[in-house]
Amino acid sequence: MDNTLYPASANLFAQIDVRMEAFIARLLNLGRTEARAIQKRYFHEHGTTLRGLMLSHGVEPRDFLSFVHDVDVSVLAPDQALARALSRLPGRKLVFTNGDRPYAERVLGRLGILDQFDAIHDICAMDYHPKPDPRPYAGLCAAHGLDPARALFVEDMAHNLKPAKALGMHTVWVNNGSERGSHGACPSFIDTEIRSVTEWLGELVG
Repeated sequence: MDNTLYPASANLFAQIDVRMEAFIARLLNLGRTEARAIQKRYFHEHGTTLRGLMLSHGVEPRDFLSFVHDVDVSVLAPDQALARALSRLPGRKLVFTNGDRPYAERVLGRLGILDQFDAIHDICAMDYHPKPDPRPYAGLCAAHGLDPARALFVEDMAHNLKPAKALGMHTVWVNNGSERGSHGACPSFIDTEIRSVTEWLGELVG
C-alpha cells in the first residue's frame, strides 16, 4: 500500500519516521540522532522497526502502531483515476501491508479507494512477521483462499516480491524511488517493472 498506491514523492513516511524516532527516543532515553540510527538499523535488519523493537525491547506492538501512525494523511491527494481503474479491474483486490488496519483505512479513504478493496491483511493478521518473511505470504493465501498461480502481487520494495514469486505469483515492481525500494532487486523474481500503479492500471483496463 504505502509508496505503491500513492507516489513515494508524497513523503508520508517522513512523518512516520519522525514519530518512530520520538517513540524510540522516549523508550530508550536517547537523543533523536541515536534514536534514528536504531530505527533505521531495525528497519534494515528486521523488515520493520516494530519487529526489531519487539525482539530487542519487548515493545507492545499496538502501542507502537497507534503512536507512529498518528500522521496527517492530507498530504495524499484523492486519486480518481486510480479509483476508476480499480473499479474496472476484475477479481478480488486485497491490501497486504506491514502497517495496521486503522492506518490503512485512513490512507485508502484519503485516496478515495477504500471501497475498492475486498480485505486488508495487516501486520496484526501477519502475527507481526513483516514482509519479506515468507510466513505471512502463505498466511495471506490461506486466510483469503488465494491460488498464487492466479494472483498478481504489486509492491514498491523489490525484495518483498521474492517470496510472492516463490509461491507462483506474477510480480510487479513499482520502481518509484521509495527508500530502499531497489534493495535486492533481481530480474529472477520481478516479472513487470512500472513507475505508477495509476498509469499502469489505467492502460490495462483502458
